[in-house]
Amino acid sequence: MRACLTILAVLAINLLIPTCHAQDETAVPITIVIHGGAGTIEKAKFTPQQEQAYRATLKQAVEAGYAVLKIGGKSLDAVTTAINVLESSPYFNAGVGAVYTAEETHELDASIMDGSNRQAGAVAGVKHVEHPIDLAKLVMERSPHVMLSGEGAEAFAKASGVTMVDNAMFNTEHRYEALLKTKKKLRDAMEKTPDYQAAHDLLDPKFKMGTVGAVALDSLGNLAAGTSTGGMTNKQFGRVGDSPIIGAGTFADNASCAVSATGHGEYFIRYAVASDICARVAYQDKTIKQAGYEVIHQVLPEAGGTGGVIILDTQGNISMPFNTAGMYRAYKNSPENTYVAIFKDE
Repeated sequence: MRACLTILAVLAINLLIPTCHAQDETAVPITIVIHGGAGTIEKAKFTPQQEQAYRATLKQAVEAGYAVLKIGGKSLDAVTTAINVLESSPYFNAGVGAVYTAEETHELDASIMDGSNRQAGAVAGVKHVEHPIDLAKLVMERSPHVMLSGEGAEAFAKASGVTMVDNAMFNTEHRYEALLKTKKKLRDAMEKTPDYQAAHDLLDPKFKMGTVGAVALDSLGNLAAGTSTGGMTNKQFGRVGDSPIIGAGTFADNASCAVSATGHGEYFIRYAVASDICARVAYQDKTIKQAGYEVIHQVLPEAGGTGGVIILDTQGNISMPFNTAGMYRAYKNSPENTYVAIFKDE
């Protein structure tokens, strides 16, 4: 009798083993990828302390987002959680670290997209919202609209119970110094040419870039993407870049991929960078690596555009192409595997 029970137990265990193995194979590889902007980011320009601070903040952000995914949280919440960390840091051009406008204030933009249903929300030109990415999510969830701007976006924020903050909370000394440098360079350029557009084109690209973003894949297999920025240093006339524009700076669709972009926004808008990458995946059956390479290293440079993207698909594949000297970036796809990088050759 005991021998029969032992045989039955062994058979039961053998029957269970393949089932457990199959579950492991089909488990969704929860993943989060973030960026803190691309541009003329060269190691020689960093002190060891500065480099350590940037890396620590990127690590903090990606781990905060992953913690949401680990307990079964939604990709949307992982994206906002990670971006909140970056918006609270003076090192990145979003939230607290936002650049100055020509009027010496701050105008913030953000967008978010749900890959499961292509719902999206965005805000542009807000001045008194601490975390624009959270407001973008509220627009998606609590309004019939996709994008709200300026005073209207802030009226919606107040109606939604968002605590408003003084614009001065986004002030930082290093961003103000960058504004003064930009203004001087623009004046110098306009002495050579009276044409504002031509003079603006002569400015260093670093004054035209700076964004944070995240893409995530949750345990249900749903993708999400989000992007937040302070925009362009010395921007005028209520300028809005690609970050709050769905399809340009942000895109997510479970049928293809999730993308968050960073770079010279005018080019990302004109070439619909985020949606173009996902379209190449969806309609040309390309991998995210192939699609990202084509757009970032072929399409954009030919037009004169610079920047980069982070891309994630529903299989947990990651791609982070950029055509600049560096891009602040990180990902985490398991409790043991966290990647943080700044410079090109990492």
